[in-house]
Amino acid sequence: MPHGQTDRLILLGTKGGPAIRTGGPSPSAAVIVAEGRPYVVDCGLGVTRGFVEAGFHLKSLTAIFITHHHSDHNLELGNLVHTAWTAGLATSVSIRGPRDTRRMMRDFLTLNRFDIETRISDEGRPSLGTLLHVEDYAEGLVFEDRNLRVTALRNHHPPIAESFALKFAWPGRTIVFSGDTVFLPALADFARDADVLVHEAMYLPAVDALVARVANGARLKQHLLDSHTSAEDAGRIASMACVGHLVLNHLVPADDPDTTPAHWETAVRTNWLGRLTVGHDGLVIPLD
Repeated sequence: MPHGQTDRLILLGTKGGPAIRTGGPSPSAAVIVAEGRPYVVDCGLGVTRGFVEAGFHLKSLTAIFITHHHSDHNLELGNLVHTAWTAGLATSVSIRGPRDTRRMMRDFLTLNRFDIETRISDEGRPSLGTLLHVEDYAEGLVFEDRNLRVTALRNHHPPIAESFALKFAWPGRTIVFSGDTVFLPALADFARDADVLVHEAMYLPAVDALVARVANGARLKQHLLDSHTSAEDAGRIASMACVGHLVLNHLVPADDPDTTPAHWETAVRTNWLGRLTVGHDGLVIPLD
């Protein structure tokens, strides 16, 4: 359905990991609507279709933020802006990501140079490269415009060192995305009193069933335990930060039919008694 000007958070993809399965959710992507403008957070596979199906025209693309360079967070970054450009995008788009985001976008434009140059000469389109304002960020101020201010906190997601939580603040509203991270007490200070904390989460009892489906199961399980946060600990961070609303995102597993929202809630409630939402693709959370 089309959306009006109301500030809101829309989860486009809520799955942890890059694999796609029939009927299952998509990898990480979200949109924050602040003062009527959409800001995309992460670009996992499916973000472009999700953006359109959430009611936005691709020409309205304003800014994109990448939390870290795992493929379930950045794989469709280039394709999102390219598809928007073919849909009539003629205004600038700000792209902010960790180190190597500029190089990645430069390489994407080189990879697609034939198509881009052909469409410019044959269809009269503006230069795509001149529309993209790409900057790498580290901790601290990431972006600021007339609507909102975005700041970053380095989280802990080994083996990736350039991985960040992001805080989006505008008058009367604050949303924090944990990014991919292990339990991180510093995140509680970063998210202090936020209206919404969007935190990744693992449901530990289902991890063994998840890794049993793949050949590298033992290594994958160790990665998950070393690099991600349990649902119980996501609740701990929300409680420590005194946030208004905890939203579980980047769910691991996200497509196990035996793991229901009730399982997630039971795990979180060991440490968090406040407002809780278990994310799913297409979820709209009004910020009223």
